[in-house]
Amino acid sequence: MKKNIPNKIHIIGSVGSGKTTLARELSSKLNIPFYELDNVMWKRNASGDIRRTEEEREEYFNSIIHTPTWIVEGIHNEEWVSDGFRNAELILFLDTNYSVRTYRIIKRFFLQKIGVERSHYTPIFKIFFKMFKWNRYFEEVGKPNFYNKFGKYDNKIVVVTNKNEIKDYFN
Repeated sequence: MKKNIPNKIHIIGSVGSGKTTLARELSSKLNIPFYELDNVMWKRNASGDIRRTEEEREEYFNSIIHTPTWIVEGIHNEEWVSDGFRNAELILFLDTNYSVRTYRIIKRFFLQKIGVERSHYTPIFKIFFKMFKWNRYFEEVGKPNFYNKFGKYDNKIVVVTNKNEIKDYFN
């Protein structure tokens, strides 16, 4: 029996868990647009990023999740993204090993510094060190908060610890 391919996918995970990479790959494979929640939170400008107001952020996010197909990805599990979890047909929780995420943070920073990997932000040491803080925070606070707030959607949550599990799910 062929599995129904979801049209609305919400990907959550810590810094370095593989959210953007997975969203990009699924977007290409399924022909569904993807959106980074960081870009919903921030207006990207050459002169510097500007934080959207709560109203702007919610309006932009709602404009995404009320379309027929989407993939959203991000670390966010605050109230403003709750409709994304509610409306998603599939929630992919990337629970990548903590040490793997730490390695990816280091690797990403150096690849961005030498210009091999692009980013929406300037890769400075201040952000680099914050990523370790965000990674630990997600592990200790974000993950339990996600399950406390959104565990009610367990029928559509798939916990993924490695890339092979995604391949198995979609094949």
